Amino acid sequence: MIVSKNYVVDPDAHIPFENHADDCVGTGRMGLALTKEYQDQLALVQEEIGFRHIRGHGLFSDDMAIYHEYKDESGETRAEYNFTYLDLVMDHYLKLSIRPFLELGFMPEQMASGNQTVFYWKGNVTPPKDYETWCDMVQATLRHLLERYGTEEVIKWPIEVWNEPNLPGFWEHADMEEYFRLFRKTFDAVKEVDSKFRVGGPAICGVDDERWIRSFLEFCSRETIPLDFVTRHHYTTELPEKVGHYGYAKLSESEYGFQNLHKTREIVDGFNEYKGRDIYITEFNTSYIPNCPIHDTNQNAAYIAHQLSKLGDDNQSYSYWTFGDVFEENGVPFTPFHGGFGLVANGCIPKPTFWTFQFYKELTGTCVHKSEEAVIVKQKDGSYRGVAFHSCLKRRGKVIKLDFTFPVPKGEYVLLTKTVDEETCNPLKLWHDMGEPASLTKEQVKLLKESARPFVSSERMLSNEEGGRVSFQIKENGVIYFELKLVGKYSDRGYCYERVMQYL
Repeated sequence: MIVSKNYVVDPDAHIPFENHADDCVGTGRMGLALTKEYQDQLALVQEEIGFRHIRGHGLFSDDMAIYHEYKDESGETRAEYNFTYLDLVMDHYLKLSIRPFLELGFMPEQMASGNQTVFYWKGNVTPPKDYETWCDMVQATLRHLLERYGTEEVIKWPIEVWNEPNLPGFWEHADMEEYFRLFRKTFDAVKEVDSKFRVGGPAICGVDDERWIRSFLEFCSRETIPLDFVTRHHYTTELPEKVGHYGYAKLSESEYGFQNLHKTREIVDGFNEYKGRDIYITEFNTSYIPNCPIHDTNQNAAYIAHQLSKLGDDNQSYSYWTFGDVFEENGVPFTPFHGGFGLVANGCIPKPTFWTFQFYKELTGTCVHKSEEAVIVKQKDGSYRGVAFHSCLKRRGKVIKLDFTFPVPKGEYVLLTKTVDEETCNPLKLWHDMGEPASLTKEQVKLLKESARPFVSSERMLSNEEGGRVSFQIKENGVIYFELKLVGKYSDRGYCYERVMQYL
């Protein structure tokens, strides 16, 4: 079944489209940044996409070894700090031109008031037994970073206090008042180091989110806290069904999620002192578990393409969780395609959603078309770029045919397309056809990488008095990037392509 839609692109339109797809990306806990596979995956992501910030858990967890206690000669407990691993991680990030988005957490074991932990790697999620000690560590860390990398650089790193305190798994008892205490003291400690640091929270997920956001802002208002930004998370699947190592989850209707995000915008704007304050989505994806097979699919890529077309409507930033599959919340994955959060599978194999972000990275210019199937921008030189997608929650055997008329001057144009769909760019299918090997050979990795690139095509076309007409047929779960621009004349003397191809 083919469903056709026709659009005439207005070259003078100025349609609201805030594209922040490359502002931030998530990562597994910070200690994993010391591994080679992690570094290789991030290098690939930065080469092809180029995110500006990176945010993840575990800055103060014990594997980063920042906080230590010892007894001095009088038997008194003293604190000391070790920034060896922190420096290695930060050096690598900055070498790849990506700045940290600092999430302050979790609690060092020696500082913790309890022994509750989360994840396979046991991040402590209890409050500090002494807030002064916590604040001293935060300040010492920031002062070290300022000294090592310079004030003008480090104050550009946003700072978020904790992660998902509205969940009892991430903050003991999901104690709202205790989190507010943590935020107040941490906010003041950071600003004491340098008032130009930007600090935000409460970094909640979608559980009881309206009450938490409103209560948090009421607290900040009462305490006259000059909050710099508000943070929250955004996931869009129903509860997963657990089968073996995996959780199978169905996508939810996108509009429900957009409405939920807009409600946060309304709550923030309901406070005069915080109206218009930036909202950062510091985590988003389809599923919220790291073993959901949908993450590896073309369906995920098309759904995220639709998300990226609208997430900028209410949010200054939205950070895909995560860039890669070196990730251990549930333990070390058994296979390269295990439903991990990442844009890149282990082995440095790009997943289809990787290209969705790479395509959106190219959407610079003025938006002249925005619909449920496409976003198109016009460049200063009069050329056009666009991303078209066919996101579907269930298979229905439907193909979308999109016809666009561009009122371009008469001339010869080139149409370049890059297609990512289940036939042209689907490493998951190849892996399945290989027998789903848990340990890949070098030859298998090479084949999977070859199958993981978009299908590139081009054609020349002549525009007439009505302009240029472009058509795309997009299969279910497909994403197409395209460029339309005037052909330049660069041929060498005597070269004739038509003669070479025996058309003449």
